[in-house]
Amino acid sequence: MSTLDHVVLTLPFRGTWLARNSPARRVPSHGTHLFATTYAMDFIAVRGRRTATTRDWRTLLSTEPVERFFAFGQPILAPAAGRVVSVHDGEADHVARRSQLALVPYALTQAARVRGGAGAIAGNHVILELEDRGGYVVLAHLRAGSIRVGEGESVAAGRELAVCGNSGNSTQPHLHIQVMDSADPFTARGLPMSFRQYRVWRRPGGPPVLVEQGIPNESEVVEPL
Repeated sequence: MSTLDHVVLTLPFRGTWLARNSPARRVPSHGTHLFATTYAMDFIAVRGRRTATTRDWRTLLSTEPVERFFAFGQPILAPAAGRVVSVHDGEADHVARRSQLALVPYALTQAARVRGGAGAIAGNHVILELEDRGGYVVLAHLRAGSIRVGEGESVAAGRELAVCGNSGNSTQPHLHIQVMDSADPFTARGLPMSFRQYRVWRRPGGPPVLVEQGIPNESEVVEPL
């Protein structure tokens, strides 16, 4: 996928994160154009390639506390300069579900979450209008009560906006990011995005590669420079 016509951002976090649902693998990346998610990406904080401090019987058979996941509570940063046009908070952070047994009942309630609208899907989130009408960035699944900016506020790139949570349509703490051509996800179209200046590990145990501008591929581990 060419990056010439992409909205170019910086990765909105610190440390190493695993790329999931990458548009470098398929478009629409989340299997639908609904809510302008055509080119959306997910990122999960990792150490090595581990997403949590613990793996035990609950991982296989039940739900898990979100506090054991590295992403939970990690700062989420503005990926570019812009103005906050929308803030949604007050959605609860759910327990995590890696177990197939725990995922089955969750999947059965998926349609109800879609009918619940943006809050039920994105959870707590911030929408940022980029400078020079460059698009609107959504940062979603934020921790309840953690959003530190208000509507109408101008922010610089790298400003801490909130911390990562597990609100909305989320089975474990992670960040969802997408770019749209308007501020309303019900009517907007998704826009392609890419990221500048990061390090990527393309396979376990392999050497890191420096990327000037690109789109992390599925299951790659990335770290902003």
